[in-house]
Amino acid sequence: MERNSSNALVQWLVAALLIVVLDGAKASVLCDIDSGELNLCYNVVTGNHPPKPNRKCCEVVKHANLPSLCSYKSILPVLGINLINVMALPSKCGLKTPPECKGSHLMPE
Repeated sequence: MERNSSNALVQWLVAALLIVVLDGAKASVLCDIDSGELNLCYNVVTGNHPPKPNRKCCEVVKHANLPSLCSYKSILPVLGINLINVMALPSKCGLKTPPECKGSHLMPE
């Protein structure tokens, strides 16, 4: 029970951090992505029928620390981000999906 409480607190804190970053607080870096670049992919990872990623979005993805980014996938829905879209983004940009991102109902093994 204590472990679940700790996990929930950590997830809440990370969600709060991401909200601050997305709201335009002073620039910071998350998983090797500058907070100012997050908006380049936002429309691609939200909604049910997102557009294909453009070149600028794929450049952000190519320079991101994808295993680190995948570690946040449990809290991304709080920000309105569609997990299926996020997990499909690397392959849409010509990259392999990291093993850390597989193994859930969202990504095939």
